[in-house]
Amino acid sequence: MTRDEIFDNIREVLVDALALDDDEVTHDAKLIADLGAESIDILDISFKLEQAFGFKIAQGELFPEGVTQDPDFVEDGKVTDKGLGELKERLPHFDFTSLEADRSVGNVANIFTVDALVDFCERKLQAA
Repeated sequence: MTRDEIFDNIREVLVDALALDDDEVTHDAKLIADLGAESIDILDISFKLEQAFGFKIAQGELFPEGVTQDPDFVEDGKVTDKGLGELKERLPHFDFTSLEADRSVGNVANIFTVDALVDFCERKLQAA
């Protein structure tokens, strides 16, 4: 499956899960800030990705849990070096450039982009 085909499938998943128009789903769109995804939507998106691509997503594999609440990973509202390292280890398919520039906990959500989903699915398909 090509990267464009993966993107097209992800766009269909997001359009369905978030009641969006096709043109709203761009590569750089942020799931939460731009597309309006909420925590309940994340579960639905994960399930729909599994169906669309035929692979299993382990709990916390795509959307890690508890990292931003762990005092070892966050201090004074900022992601620590240890926290950033943990995120990078758990999410090797994500681009951390924006989080490295601004370590605010609120900025963690901005790494969850459509392109990050494409990278994730591409890696999962290659590993299968």
